Amino acid sequence: MNAKLKIGLALGSGSSRGWSHIGIINELSTLGIQPDIVCGTSVGAMVGAAYAAGKVEKLGSWACSVTKFDVARFLDINASFTGFVHTERFHKYLNEYIAGDEDLIEDLPKVYAAISTDLDTGREVWLQKGSVIQAVWSSMALPGLFPAIRYNNRWLVDGGLVNPVPVSVCRALGADIVIAVNLNGDIVGKRLNKTVAKNGSSVSGKLSELVKEYTSLSLFEPANTEQPPSLLDAIAASVNITQDRVTRSRLAGEPPDIVFSPKLSNIGLLELYRAEEAIEEGHKCVQRMAHEIEYVLGRAK
Repeated sequence: MNAKLKIGLALGSGSSRGWSHIGIINELSTLGIQPDIVCGTSVGAMVGAAYAAGKVEKLGSWACSVTKFDVARFLDINASFTGFVHTERFHKYLNEYIAGDEDLIEDLPKVYAAISTDLDTGREVWLQKGSVIQAVWSSMALPGLFPAIRYNNRWLVDGGLVNPVPVSVCRALGADIVIAVNLNGDIVGKRLNKTVAKNGSSVSGKLSELVKEYTSLSLFEPANTEQPPSLLDAIAASVNITQDRVTRSRLAGEPPDIVFSPKLSNIGLLELYRAEEAIEEGHKCVQRMAHEIEYVLGRAK
């Protein structure tokens, strides 16, 4: 491989499926591939920041220890009902596993950018300087789960609304070869269909009892064939549809050199406790394409 070539890693949005990014990063490392540029959207911004800061192993260990109870503890409704996530607990988690409040993007050992969306204009925002935590949080501010984030005089929300797999950002920051991870390739319709077909298999159904017991949230009701989808199922399905359509369009116009599409449609919006299987699928994704990777990087014999 030409040593002068810069490799960019574009980590896509996809909620709980994003743990597969960790498996992909680790498996690429076993092949001797260490990206120079890391760009992420939503959960991709979070895992990408951990990788750029040298904390991806620590994050992976924690992710594999998460239980349903831990997920329930992250959920709450504040007085103004701006989101489901308990922001203080989430902030503490980011500080421990991603970065401190004082850590800056420009001080990271790798080139890094997080992608967010300007809520007022709908424009794509690239966060390349300033607070790592603010950038990650702004990129992850999924409507319905997180409140919009006020940053640099703008209200910012989840970057997956405009650029779910930020290949274009990697190119703009100097990447010669871009490796992308698309978590939205096989998700539309599958989770919602399962929800309607069988009580308790929905995004909300699996967590409803824990959430009711440990938080003040009372909006998690399993759906059935006679009822409309629950609130979180409707949010999840809507986000899936939007991100799938935007991803298809963006990747068609800005194709990466290598794209991984983990098969994780069975993992729902809040099933963060399923990290082990997501990470394992990340490893397998890279292994399935090992020959193509070697070819693209000019290392194939």
